[in-house]
Amino acid sequence: MPLAGFTIGITAARRADEFEALLCRRGAEVLHAPAIRIIPLADDAELERVTAEITADPPDIVIATTGIGFRGWMEAADGWGAAEKLIDALGRSTVVARGPKAKGAIRAAGLREEWSPPNESSSEVIDHLLGQGVDGLRIGVQLHGATTEWEPLPDLCAVLREAGAVVVPIPVYRWTPPADTTAMDQMIRATIGHDIDGITFTSAPAVASMLGRARDLDVLDEFLHALRTTVPALCVGAVTAAPLQALQVPTIQPARFRLGALARTIADELPRRAQTLRVAGHDVTVLARGVTVDGTAKPLTAAGLALVRALTRVPGRVVDRHTLLAALPGGGGDTHAVETAMARLRSALGDPTMVQTVVKRGYRLAVDLEWEDE
Repeated sequence: MPLAGFTIGITAARRADEFEALLCRRGAEVLHAPAIRIIPLADDAELERVTAEITADPPDIVIATTGIGFRGWMEAADGWGAAEKLIDALGRSTVVARGPKAKGAIRAAGLREEWSPPNESSSEVIDHLLGQGVDGLRIGVQLHGATTEWEPLPDLCAVLREAGAVVVPIPVYRWTPPADTTAMDQMIRATIGHDIDGITFTSAPAVASMLGRARDLDVLDEFLHALRTTVPALCVGAVTAAPLQALQVPTIQPARFRLGALARTIADELPRRAQTLRVAGHDVTVLARGVTVDGTAKPLTAAGLALVRALTRVPGRVVDRHTLLAALPGGGGDTHAVETAMARLRSALGDPTMVQTVVKRGYRLAVDLEWEDE
């Protein structure tokens, strides 16, 4: 259980249950806050009109940008009784897939892509098409939701038009922030307060939505600072990570753009990056919502966790009772509260010798190294 004791935030709207199961199977606790709401346009008159135009006169090239969008298009066409005509028309076009998910959706429809970039990048698609020349060609571009200021992706339509192509936009779906942002707000506060050990993103729109909500709450700077320093941003791939990297936020990504690969990367990376101390002969890892002792998660109360954080700020250094009292939730003026909370902490850790009492001075974590107190 490599993620025992770790708390990980999930912002995915789709396949969130599947992703959560992958993480929980490795021992993690999960905080879920869907950052976007995908609105299908199966009943949209514009999509139906464009579909009829494409079936009547197939474009020279059709670009599929997302798997969910391409599948949604096929499902909508099936509902209109136009699926077979659409597939036949696309079979006469050169179909380009932006990445593996779009490629899978194309093949599921019985079609075959002519080309797909290795890194699921719109820039690579543009370079490939411009290298072949697009002047005078009709190109259908499957749109992938709403582009925002947070998504530093090139506008396929605009670039192709400038190169002389006639662009046919295909509006298969759009995304919006969730109607109820309570869970998002909690996730943002948990990130700022280092109350989670990592936050995951599986789409660039989810990143954009979370950044926009943090700005609405007037905590964008604090949110970005947390992502740059204490809470790793774990992204399914380069396209998802791009908005964060543009803001100088480091990201962790798997080699393959898949949920399973992301879960394995998280299980490898988070334990390696966590602060682990040798305390009274035990390996102690300090996490956002508790600690692990020799690999076993030890749930702590809010007071116990506050004491651990104070004692590990400078591991092994003596911390006086008044400082510890100030760290406790609720504070107060009676240092007896520290003694009570400390007794409970020692019991929760399983070995009372891990926290030493220094007579008339306070407490220290019994780390296996020496500190010279001035």
